[in-house]
Amino acid sequence: MGTVFWEGPFVLDPPPAAVKRHGDVDLHVPAGDGRHPAVVVVHGVPGPPEAPDARDWPLYRGYGALLAEAGVLTAIPRLTVASPDDLYTVAARVAAAAEMLRADPRVDADRLGLWFFSGAGLLLGDWLRDPPAWLRGVAATYPLLAPLPGWPPVDPRFRPIDALDLPAGAGVGAAQTEGAARPTLVLTRAGRERPEVAPTIEAFTAVARRRGIPLCVVDVPNGQHGFDALDHTEESRDPVRTARDTLLTLLTAP
Repeated sequence: MGTVFWEGPFVLDPPPAAVKRHGDVDLHVPAGDGRHPAVVVVHGVPGPPEAPDARDWPLYRGYGALLAEAGVLTAIPRLTVASPDDLYTVAARVAAAAEMLRADPRVDADRLGLWFFSGAGLLLGDWLRDPPAWLRGVAATYPLLAPLPGWPPVDPRFRPIDALDLPAGAGVGAAQTEGAARPTLVLTRAGRERPEVAPTIEAFTAVARRRGIPLCVVDVPNGQHGFDALDHTEESRDPVRTARDTLLTLLTAP
């Protein structure tokens, strides 16, 4: 195992996928012909300044391979955040990666999902507030769902809790009503989450349930933040499979 987080191996060992690099986006391509469902994997931000490109971490290469194994074409854009202002740029890159997938002839353009990790959870608000029709499901693994105490001011756009706690029809498409047309969120919680992150997850979960937002919670009771690279146990492996399979079910449902 590596000595730092980004060198640590993924907790699962899926067969490697073909990886095609297109500038700042890596595509993990499943075997077989036909039009595939697709997912944008949104890696954690901000990363340590000394860390290599997150697309090359075994963790995210592992997720790309895990999804490709299930027949999902996966895009992993490179994202860099050094200040709250950078969130606008990375949000645009995530949206551009989704459109890149939708334009790919190998992809079913009406069957896309998004999977957010760690600090990238702050980007969830756009997709929960006004989800496009093609967004079939969203996953979030040990996400940050509200700015941490002491952070510089953050645009309300990057407060996913606020995106959920809206009056019916506010901030969403005109034909939508409370809890309607919003994609199911597959939320993976670590039982030994960082103390500064755990309250944001609990607050988000409480609001989602109060507002009737579709939510599927996957718990890792003894897992820590980053369990999928740090805790090489069956308790870690099972939730990763469960989250992947639940998201796949949402992508392929009639």
